Amino acid sequence: MFAVIKTGGKQYRVAANDTITIATLPGEAGETVTFGEVLLFADGAGATQVGAPTLSGISVTGEIVSHGRDKKVIAFKKRRRQNSRRKRGHRQHHTVVRITAISA
Repeated sequence: MFAVIKTGGKQYRVAANDTITIATLPGEAGETVTFGEVLLFADGAGATQVGAPTLSGISVTGEIVSHGRDKKVIAFKKRRRQNSRRKRGHRQHHTVVRITAISA
């Protein structure tokens, strides 16, 4: 059994006991989160439900494992022959979530 959920502008294929890294969610480690935007649901028997755009009555619950930051991304701009250089770094915040159940 698996589902496709949408959170943070991205889509994730999840099943029970999966661990996913997503955009930052509010809440502390150990709290429960519910994802209501389920785009697709497939049970083990071969039946698949596809939402248009989402499915109602199906939700995915998970537990926040931790918060963190990704690796640094460097943005470097240089204009030739101008002695002009700009170097900027960015670290995106993320949340690690363990999927506990898919309720249909």
